[in-house]
Amino acid sequence: RCQRWVENCRRADLEDKTPDQLNKHYRLCAKHFETSMICRSSPYRTVLRDNAVPTIFDLTSHLNNPHSRHRKRIKELSEDEIRTLKQQKIDEAFEREQATQELNESNEQNTVSEEGGEEREEEAVPLTLEERENKDYLKSLFEILILMGKQNIPLDGHSVDELPEGIFTSDNFQALLEYRINAGDEVLRKRFEMTAVNLEYCSKTQQKQMLEICESCVREETLREVRDSHFFSIVTDEVVDIAGEEHLPVLVRFVDDSHNLREEFIGFLPYEADPEILAVKFHATITEKWGLNMEYCRGQAYIVSSGFASKMKVVATRLLEKYPQAVYTLCSSCALNVWLAKSVPVVGVSIALGTIEEVCCLFNQSPQLLVELDNTISVLFQNNEEKGNELKEICRSQWTGRHDTFEVLVDLMQALVLCLDAVSSDSSVRWNNFIAGRAFVLSSALTDFDFIVTIVILKNVLSFTRAFGKNLQGQTSDVFFAASSLTAVLHSLNEVMENIEVYHEFWFEEATNLATKLDVQIKLPGKFRRAQQGNLDSEVTSENYYKEILSVPTVEHIIQELKDIFSEQHLKALKCLSLVPSVMGQLKFNTSEEHHTDMYKNDLPNPDTLSAELHCWRIKWKHRGKDIELPATIYEALHLPDIKFFPNVYALLKVLCILPVMKVENEKYEIGRKRLKAYLKNTLTEQRSSNLALLNINFDIKHDLDLMVDTYIKLYPDKVEFQEDFIPSNNSEVTEDA
Repeated sequence: RCQRWVENCRRADLEDKTPDQLNKHYRLCAKHFETSMICRSSPYRTVLRDNAVPTIFDLTSHLNNPHSRHRKRIKELSEDEIRTLKQQKIDEAFEREQATQELNESNEQNTVSEEGGEEREEEAVPLTLEERENKDYLKSLFEILILMGKQNIPLDGHSVDELPEGIFTSDNFQALLEYRINAGDEVLRKRFEMTAVNLEYCSKTQQKQMLEICESCVREETLREVRDSHFFSIVTDEVVDIAGEEHLPVLVRFVDDSHNLREEFIGFLPYEADPEILAVKFHATITEKWGLNMEYCRGQAYIVSSGFASKMKVVATRLLEKYPQAVYTLCSSCALNVWLAKSVPVVGVSIALGTIEEVCCLFNQSPQLLVELDNTISVLFQNNEEKGNELKEICRSQWTGRHDTFEVLVDLMQALVLCLDAVSSDSSVRWNNFIAGRAFVLSSALTDFDFIVTIVILKNVLSFTRAFGKNLQGQTSDVFFAASSLTAVLHSLNEVMENIEVYHEFWFEEATNLATKLDVQIKLPGKFRRAQQGNLDSEVTSENYYKEILSVPTVEHIIQELKDIFSEQHLKALKCLSLVPSVMGQLKFNTSEEHHTDMYKNDLPNPDTLSAELHCWRIKWKHRGKDIELPATIYEALHLPDIKFFPNVYALLKVLCILPVMKVENEKYEIGRKRLKAYLKNTLTEQRSSNLALLNINFDIKHDLDLMVDTYIKLYPDKVEFQEDFIPSNNSEVTEDA
């Protein structure tokens, strides 16, 4: 079909291009296609029919216009060729007319199928007064729903339990609707002026249907930009509770028309306990429901809570099997050590991480608690004020997401325990019951020897990956050189694994010293001792128990996880960062990117000229003027005025930029994740809605009310007819819900 398009366009310069190159890098204006070749059956986008071929061309006008002769290289036609082309168009038009006539005759005899009805192009018929009023009515309803989404107003108002028996009150949607009527909305007033006050104006089912349309239309605005940019990456955040059900937040990374890397929230996906089912539904939602072509996906990353890592890894594996170029990577918004700790398949580690989050959350909720902790730190570190001040500063941040989280926690352990003990045992009315109760529970959790030994072992094992992980979240040059240091990191961890008895002995000694300082008894976990009560031969020591149950599986898992996350393809991609001029400069312009770009060869507009273009790119920066600084990031390189003169370099930089491991340089384009966090923080679990959440998070995206109304009328014609019929007259008695 590509060959036929090129022939009809008379583009001799494109005849040597492959179909894949034509499909990826060239576009044809819609005006060259007959209207019958364009399918508008989808409410969200316009597509061509499978057999569409361009036939409408004015191939002679350029000959009379000297200014346009060089705009396109058009093959000049002889008079015979022009006559043949015109006759071909006449024949094709006649055949289409005959086919249309036969179809119309067939439709008169038989009931028109839904599919056939969609394919016929409807004539523009003027709207009747009732149809116009109904559209205005639906538009008013959509305006209210969009307002509620943007302002984060839940649909429901007071719950039934809050009201005395027999008292009726409107939900938030109906209250806003009534407010508009009272403010002078004539369309709504005429619709509902005779409706009983204790009836719903708009049913829950209709609200849900309209919200789904709002969500789809707003999401489509972002997805249209993603499709225009071709390449994208998929990122998921931690599983969240939406009105009692677990959902995965899904974000997409892409480079927009202004060369800015953006990370946008595009919706929630219901979470499935079975990883295989989750993988199938994840793929189906992205491709079928949201209409993204996964062939253009170049990266995938999953930020998960403890316990979910293994399931999301199955999803990543299944997608890699279908789309090998969708590289599985770390996400730039999550520290490597935190990500590795959350992925460790040891129950004790998951419990410890949950406890740490709760402690951090409790102190961040109460400024008074933070002051109490500051005072405790001042007493403990009075001989080392610099260290004490550093810890105080850390405590006022989200320190659970740092590269050195476990080092900080070990340093803070004594201060945290003493502070929580003081709060829980305070007999005055200074602390409320909730804070005192939580302080008691968390103090007990922190002074459990199982918790102490877990955080000490995690601290020591993850110390080998701390610098490596920090570089991955650093500047572009740091990321490039970090890829080269992975071998040394793995070598160190393998050496630890080979001598695990020696290393574990040191780690366990550190844990026992910390436990002694906190006056904690060194013992085996209670559940293990209870299980061994009948076994008289069991002489397992605490040291050996934690070596087998914690140290060995943790080190083994981290080694394997690093190998999986930093696959050969991922490392090749990171090696391509030598395209960034500042990295080139550090390498004395002695780079060889072409050896690492094979995986992206099909993504390039002119792969045959890549080697020559890279040589010109190096020469450009090697012999730059003295006052010209080398661009330090992909973001800076993409915004160079002459970047389009290097089409292959430009394409490579765009693909590298969207890898989830690369940080978003300009913070204002990373608002999707920040707004998601804000929505979850500010909205009660039972009041969360996946539809309203998308409207709230993407409140600045333009929305087309007419499109929403037309879509609703197409999808739910029966409901529209019912609404038209149900306009009470002055003498009628209202007995139904509107």
